[in-house]
Amino acid sequence: MEGQENRLPIAVTIGEPSGIGPEIIIKTWFKRREHNLPPFFVIGSPTSIQQHANQIKLPIPIEIIQSPSECYQVYNKALPVIDLELDGECQFAVPQASTAPMVIGAIDKAVDYIIMGQARAMVTAPIHKAALYAEGFNSPGHTEYLAERCTYHLQEEFHPVMMLASEELCVVPLTIHEPLHKVPELINHALLVRTIGIIHDSMKKYFGLKTPRIAVSGLNPHAGENNSMGTEDSQIILPAIQALQNKGLDIVGPLPADTMFHKAARDRYDVALCMYHDQALIPIKTIDFDAGVNVTLGLPIVRTSPDHGTALNIAGRNVANPTSIINSMKLADRMSKFLPQQEEY
Repeated sequence: MEGQENRLPIAVTIGEPSGIGPEIIIKTWFKRREHNLPPFFVIGSPTSIQQHANQIKLPIPIEIIQSPSECYQVYNKALPVIDLELDGECQFAVPQASTAPMVIGAIDKAVDYIIMGQARAMVTAPIHKAALYAEGFNSPGHTEYLAERCTYHLQEEFHPVMMLASEELCVVPLTIHEPLHKVPELINHALLVRTIGIIHDSMKKYFGLKTPRIAVSGLNPHAGENNSMGTEDSQIILPAIQALQNKGLDIVGPLPADTMFHKAARDRYDVALCMYHDQALIPIKTIDFDAGVNVTLGLPIVRTSPDHGTALNIAGRNVANPTSIINSMKLADRMSKFLPQQEEY
């Protein structure tokens, strides 16, 4: 990708404060020079961050800033934090509804800053949805909530696509958090075409691929095996692929999912589209469990996140691995580094 470098900082949301989010953020700041990370600031609660630092005995200098523009003068000497002044009660490993306004507010604020031209991307620490529902969070997940927030700002409908990315594999689940018995009825021509189109455009825009190579899995074992194990592959998935091939996309499938992910097969494509959650996430978490990054495509903002949850069972124990959030930071930097800088308003 070419163009003038975008010098805006990256916004990091604190995530669930009773989980490992603050700990891995702290560790990431200490490793900023080692990994040549771009300037970033945290949105949330300096009190919660300090509580984690004390618990894991990793003292960190924290400086409260009032706006993202102050990040640069602070970043090299302290962790810049925008205090939402919505602390609530934080208990390690035990999510509290009282912290939900701060967790949700951090997400909202990060989107606001990007759309207002004050930050160029966001990295989100994991959230605990059950702790947020009592405070009005009614989205199926983080990704869908971000789409709602972007729609609120821009009055335009967005269709977010979740991609899991590592150096070895990029994979997208067509259906995400759906019971397996519902998956066949959710797969249709329109969803396939829209999702593949978003993948194609995003790989060009953010990853600099002139002609992205996309592999599509089948739904059934052996991709239906000539309709002997289901007709969805030949009657729904294949026609969508052929329609996009006719438009010039480099796309193959439906492929048997059990032979798509060995090394030689992965070398033949840039990103794989799978039909359901586990079909996509099992291979990437097997290949690179600690380093995978969750990327949201199809939004007017760049958002990445660690490919793991809140890990409540190890919160406050100083054993959380920051590799995934460090990689999230690197990928957010790569995807947004040469995007046009929006005019601040």
